[in-house]
This record gives sequence, structure tokens and C-alpha cells, in this order.
Amino acid sequence: MSGPLWLVPGEGKDRTDDLPDVPRPQRPQWAAPDPVDELAGRMGDLIAAAVHPDEIAAIIESDGMSDDQIKLTYGRENSFALAEELYERVPRRYPEPDRVLTDPWRVSLLGCLLRALVFALPGLAYVVGSHLLSGPPDSRGLPAGTLPLLAGALAGWVWNQALAHRAYSWLGLGERWPAARSLAVGAPLGALFGAGVAWAVGVADADAPGAGAFAAGQAVYLGAATALPVFGQERWLLCALAPVGLGAALMAVYVPPDPVREGLLVLSLGAALALAAVTVWRCRSEPRHDGPAPRAVASVPYGLFGLAIGVLVLHTALGDVLRYGAHAEVAAPAAVALTLSMGPAEWLLYRYRSRAVAGLRASTTFAAFWRATSGALARCLACYLAVLALLGGVGSAVWRQGPPMDWAHALGLLCLGTVLWTALLLQAFGAVPVAAAVCGLAAIAQTVLLVAGPLSPAVAQLIVCGVAALVLGGLVSVLLGRATAHR
Repeated sequence: MSGPLWLVPGEGKDRTDDLPDVPRPQRPQWAAPDPVDELAGRMGDLIAAAVHPDEIAAIIESDGMSDDQIKLTYGRENSFALAEELYERVPRRYPEPDRVLTDPWRVSLLGCLLRALVFALPGLAYVVGSHLLSGPPDSRGLPAGTLPLLAGALAGWVWNQALAHRAYSWLGLGERWPAARSLAVGAPLGALFGAGVAWAVGVADADAPGAGAFAAGQAVYLGAATALPVFGQERWLLCALAPVGLGAALMAVYVPPDPVREGLLVLSLGAALALAAVTVWRCRSEPRHDGPAPRAVASVPYGLFGLAIGVLVLHTALGDVLRYGAHAEVAAPAAVALTLSMGPAEWLLYRYRSRAVAGLRASTTFAAFWRATSGALARCLACYLAVLALLGGVGSAVWRQGPPMDWAHALGLLCLGTVLWTALLLQAFGAVPVAAAVCGLAAIAQTVLLVAGPLSPAVAQLIVCGVAALVLGGLVSVLLGRATAHR
């Protein structure tokens, strides 16, 4: 692949320059031009910019040439054989742009950290509204309403992940009103779905009557929190969460009366709902869409991916509680660390894409491009794991009720972080079915080990997520090591 290149006739030397002079048959002047030479001249710039023959084959196929046409016109077996020859005939060069290039993947680190804070703050609602969840423990020794609320949260997460993808699909077509309309219809349905799942699991138990209201509010909030970030309104959502943050800060000093705590929860929920409604309503004057709509089934893998990730994070946060009951220590710091790390994770995903595009421009061979992208991948992943380890260590030191960050919990957290980051990277490149399949199998395996396995939740997570991390790492290396993935 990295050997000498065939040059365009008349330019430079070919591969036989270092051999004894041997008479070579000359093409008669009356003969028709070589059609491969004509194709190389016509596609010269595109061929020269390719770092792998597969890119040229993709260009040939996009022109509508079938293998039969290629055999008839160029005398080559198929598009890949023709691409190999064109790749050897045309020297590698990247066309210089007419203007200064701008990095399309440069984003603000502060904006990513803001989104991570928006993701983490809703967890304080469980602290402020803890009195609504008080009641006798269930048969497993868990606090009242724990399993139904978790089931409702997972249901809402799955629905809204798929809904967000559908809205983004509309925005990718430049259609703001259809995106807003899909949110206006889908978010209320998602709220009903999440609340219905929570109630079906048993949240309306007479021993925890307040949990029903909390589950309904949780479902409504998830819908509003989906609509606002789709239209880039994270700051509005942060303002809506201010009352919850205030309530959590007050509880660090003293416990406010129950009506005050409930009022703060309702205030945050109402603000998020109102701001989401305003955001959607503003799009009503946008032009209507006349073309074909994105396929709804294309959003299903994103929902399944959200379910798998939610289950894995749930095992990290509450694996010991679900296995051993209410007397087990709560592993909340790990979940908080994962949530807060999503800001740096997002920034590093963009950083990887930026470095990959730079490598694509600078590399002259496939091997050089693979080395550039692999190095960028290793550096970005290492940076993310360092941030996650720091957050996990700080959280464990601050949250005394949680388990100590021993080797099993620490390595399990890092393995899960590797799974999350590599899966999100595959999702960013459109390989979400593959990421969803691997993460889904990992979630199923960890659930089975939690229910019936002899291992502790921390060791089970270490084994399952370690294997999943190796699989996803190999998939990233194979799928994203191709130049065509970064075009």
C-alpha cells in the first residue's frame, strides 16, 4: 500500500526505472486512447485526494457504473479492481483550498461542560423530593418506590432518545417546524408512557402515595428536557433547574418544610415545561416541509442504545443496593461522576473528529492515516478516562455513604467509561446499531449476573464491561480506520 506510486504518463518515473532497459511495446499513435487514462484525467483531483482505493471505488459506484459496464468499457473485473489501478496511476496529493480552512469540529469546552451540568442537576430532585418517596421498604428492602421510579425513568429515557433523534433528523434537512411538531406530539406521549410504566410497576402503592406524583413529574420533565437541547436552549434548561439547585443547597444547611420543597420542585418543572412550549411555538412560522419525511424506524436503534446505556449506568449506581437491599452502601458517586464526565467526553469526541480530519489532509498513505487516527483515538480516550477517574475519586471522598473506591469499583468504572465513550463515538459516525447491539448484550449479561450470578456487582461489571470495551475498541479501530468514514 505504501510502495511507489504509478504516475500519470509523462510525469516522473515508474517502477521499472531501476531495472535494465527493456524494450516496451508502444501504443500505436492511431490507436484509441486508453479509457483508464481518460478516466484518471477526468477524476484526477478526486483520485489524488484519496488515501485508500476504497474511496475511489465509492466514487466510481456513485457515478452509477456497474461491474458489467466497467468490464465492457475499461476491461477490469469490477469497481475495486479499477480503483486499485487508478490509485496506482495518480500520485497522492491533497488539493489546496481556495480559502483558509476552518475546523468544523471545533467546539467550546465551556458549552460541553454546561451540558454536563444540565444532565447532572436533575438528580438533585431526588434529594429535594426524598420525603415524597418515604415509606416502608419493599420486599427486597429497597426504599419505597425505588423500582417503579427507575422503571419509569428508563422508559422515558428510551422514548426521548428516539424522539430526539427524529427531531435532529428533521433539523438535518433544514426543517425546524417538522422537528418542533415531532417534539410537540412525541414529548406528551413519552410522558404518558414513562408515567404509565412507573405506575404499572407499582409506584401507586398506598405506602408511598407521593411517589406517583413524583413519577408523573419526572416523566413530564424528561419530555421538556428533550425539546430544549434539540434547539440549543441548554441555558434555558439550566435556569429552569435553578429552584431544584436552590432546594438542594438549602438542605445542606437545614431541612425546609415539605411544602417549600414541593413548591421548588413544581417551580422547576413548570419553568422547564413553559420554556419548552415557547421554544416549540416559536417554530410555527417556519416553512412547511413538502419532501419525504425521515423514516421513524431509523430512530429505534437510538432508543435501544439509550436503554442499554441506562441499564449499565443503573448497575453502576445501584448495583449493590439492588443485589443486597437497603442495608448496602449506595454507589451514587459513580453515577454522578459518569454524568459530569459527559461534558469532557463530548468535547473529546469532537476533538477526535478534528484530529481525524487533519490526519486525512496530511496523510499520503493508508498506513499513515491509520496511525494518525489511532493515535488521536488513544489520546482522547486516555484523557477521558483520566477525567472520569478524578471525578470518581473526588466523589468517593466527598460522599462518605458510598463504597470506597477499591480496585474492583475503580476498574469497573473505567471499563464502563470506555464502553460509553467508544459507543458514543460509533454513534456519532452513524454506527449506532452496532453500538446498541454490543451495549445491549452487555446490559443483559450484567443483569443476569446481578440476579443469579455468584459474583459481586462490582466484579460482574468489571468483567462484562471489560469484554464490551475490548469489542467496541476493535470495532472503532476497524470502522473508523477507513478514510471513507471521515469524509
